[in-house]
Amino acid sequence: MKPIVKEYTNDETLKNDVMELKGQGVNPKDLYVLSHDDDRTNRVANNADANTIGLAEMGLGEAVGNMFSKKGDELRAKLQEVGFSEAEADAYEEKLDQGKILLIVTDHERAKSLV
Repeated sequence: MKPIVKEYTNDETLKNDVMELKGQGVNPKDLYVLSHDDDRTNRVANNADANTIGLAEMGLGEAVGNMFSKKGDELRAKLQEVGFSEAEADAYEEKLDQGKILLIVTDHERAKSLV
């Protein structure tokens, strides 16, 4: 089943939604933050107590390969690793290009309030 995604322009709103989801019983390991800027991704994930898509989700080979990829290719690969098709990853990567930040939730049962 595909993860649930919500787009944000405001980091604080994303943080508040993460807190609400955790209050509803969503495990923090099922919450991922992704933006076009690694520093922003890490900062928001740390502030919200959420995850980034990293080595554990991608596997060593994919992660090493991403070190030599263009940023867009890296983001699309991360999105595909958490369950999106190539076309969906392309569409979300365009949103990231526009400055959006994504909250990706892999716990479908408890994350219904997000959509």
